[in-house]
Amino acid sequence: MLVRDEIEAALQAAFAVERLVVEDVSEAHRGHAGFREGGQTHFDVAITAPDFEGLSRVAKHRAVHGALGAELIRRIHALSLDIKP
Repeated sequence: MLVRDEIEAALQAAFAVERLVVEDVSEAHRGHAGFREGGQTHFDVAITAPDFEGLSRVAKHRAVHGALGAELIRRIHALSLDIKP
């Protein structure tokens, strides 16, 4: 399974997702730290879910990281998050 698909599945399972876009932007980082041939290292995630209502920015990020889990997070070099309630 692609890392992108794992991210999507984990977030769909953890939150009442209204909108979710997971984009592998690894190729844009070719030659930079953390890049691996084949991509799957750098991701942009935009998620909208009512679960984030009233949470601080830090709490939202912690919730997403918790949903993804330590094993998946270890395989990602960079994760850009756009989180909305």
